[in-house]
Amino acid sequence: MPVRRLIAALFLVFIASAAIAQPVVPVTGDSAEGRALIERLRAGGLVLFFRHADTLGMKCDRTFRIGDRDGQRNISAAGREQSRRIGEELRARDIRIASPVLAGPVFRARDTAELAFGESNVRVTDDLIADDYAGGRLDAVLTAHARLFSEPVAAGANRVLVGHRTPAIMVLGESVAQRAFPEGSALVLEPVPPRGRLLGIWMPAPIEGAGFHNC
Repeated sequence: MPVRRLIAALFLVFIASAAIAQPVVPVTGDSAEGRALIERLRAGGLVLFFRHADTLGMKCDRTFRIGDRDGQRNISAAGREQSRRIGEELRARDIRIASPVLAGPVFRARDTAELAFGESNVRVTDDLIADDYAGGRLDAVLTAHARLFSEPVAAGANRVLVGHRTPAIMVLGESVAQRAFPEGSALVLEPVPPRGRLLGIWMPAPIEGAGFHNC
């Protein structure tokens, strides 16, 4: 078993007692559950952790080098439009966000954030790097995710993060695994120690089939 997968397995065992047994069902703003999440977000003080936008049909990662766009799986044309719609939906719903938005350096996360919220409003950080790119820093990256999920957020705005699915699974457990966390959706978290409390998964700009690729 590769070292990265072994670390992931050990981390999941560690948090198993805190994980929700069944996967959470992602919801749109048209559902009762989605409307309830949106009302909570309007009050501020929460964390929105977005998985990067749609990559369906794009090539898989090959080089795992930061800055090598051609060697990475990038967001699709539909994903670029989805990213713009995410920003529009948050503004239309009067969901305020704290500045800056934090995004991982792999292009599919960075592009999603910059298209949704504007390049000048985004700060790129290795704390939100994809697991395959973390190398020997994976434990530090998972610790950083847990910190960003759980640190207090001032009332009136929400902390917005844009990253990747697997680190979220490693931190929060199987409740966000498999089909629970599609591309372009967001975990809505109450920032409480040690790793935040999952309130739900919101899809502000759903795309049919998003989040299911061959990589």
